[in-house]
Amino acid sequence: MTRSGSKAAGGVDGLSTKEAQRLLLKLGLNMYEQLHSLEPPTIRLPSRSTDNIVFDSESQQYVLGPRKITREFANIRGAKSLAQLLWTAYVANELIRSDQVTTLRDLFYTSLNEKRLEITEQSETDAQIEDLEAVLGIPRENFNVIPHDRGTIFGKVILEYNVRGFEGNRVDLMSHPDGVSIGPGLAQAHFVSSQAQMVVVIEKHAVFIQMIREKIFERLGAILIETGGQASRAARILIRRLNKELGLPVYILTDADPWGMHIALVIISGSAKSAHIRDINTPSAKWLGFWATDIERYGVPSLSLSQVDYKRINELKIDPRYKDGFLKKQIKFFEEKGRKAELEAFSSKNKAIGVTYLANTYLPQKLKALGAI
Repeated sequence: MTRSGSKAAGGVDGLSTKEAQRLLLKLGLNMYEQLHSLEPPTIRLPSRSTDNIVFDSESQQYVLGPRKITREFANIRGAKSLAQLLWTAYVANELIRSDQVTTLRDLFYTSLNEKRLEITEQSETDAQIEDLEAVLGIPRENFNVIPHDRGTIFGKVILEYNVRGFEGNRVDLMSHPDGVSIGPGLAQAHFVSSQAQMVVVIEKHAVFIQMIREKIFERLGAILIETGGQASRAARILIRRLNKELGLPVYILTDADPWGMHIALVIISGSAKSAHIRDINTPSAKWLGFWATDIERYGVPSLSLSQVDYKRINELKIDPRYKDGFLKKQIKFFEEKGRKAELEAFSSKNKAIGVTYLANTYLPQKLKALGAI
């Protein structure tokens, strides 16, 4: 089956860099009008403090609550913070205007040229970028502040870039045997066509490569995405777009430990740290496994949970995303058994070199149980 993608701009649910620039210019115009009226410049923005982060059951993700904070010239501290935020907005607009990109680290060093901003640590510029995201309601990738690429994709999909200077260039996601790196350009590209039936997200790169060699993309019609641990925002945006725009179901494969379970839940329900950015989660995605209860069911080697693992479990127990009965069962199993296991543990069940139990038995069984195949 071939699906054709729309020509709408990419980003978070279709948001374009051009729209990001419009929002930045609107912010600048608001500042100008206040100054022209001889009013002290003021910006109201959502509070990103932990007590204003709530789980929204409707969108199935963490969002910011109703509380707002004010940046204004009422005192020296407020004036300094507002000046830093406006300088950050200026840089973002210039990046779009000149079609350039920067990183959080680059931005910090650039800020050192502006002595009057009194910035001494990267945490200050990082915080201003996150505040700008909260003010505009868009991720920094849309105003060309890019993250370190993390994540790889492989499958029967063709995309067309809309990055300036690369418009019309196409990439076949099966063109590289080790997959194509997921960066902002790919996350925002147009879908031209797809012959895929599902998306399988995999925590580990070696398992991802193994799945390519096992031709899971042909046998199951799967697009394979490797996250390299916690999925980057670019990867989460692309996963959501594959689900929303192409209608592909998403299944997530992680280690059987508290960290792997949370990797899956961030893809499904977002993260508290990104609560100020909506629509980068995929609520319909399913955690396929490796479940805690699968350790005994499949009889694979396991390891003892560490104190750090137990600490993580206690954090998950108070997280509203883990109130679901199934997830509570998995957490309880981790606690009672005190065991964890990696995806690579399935290698102990391989009958021959090159014929892996994980790809040939575990994955199909789990997909069949969910009615995916």
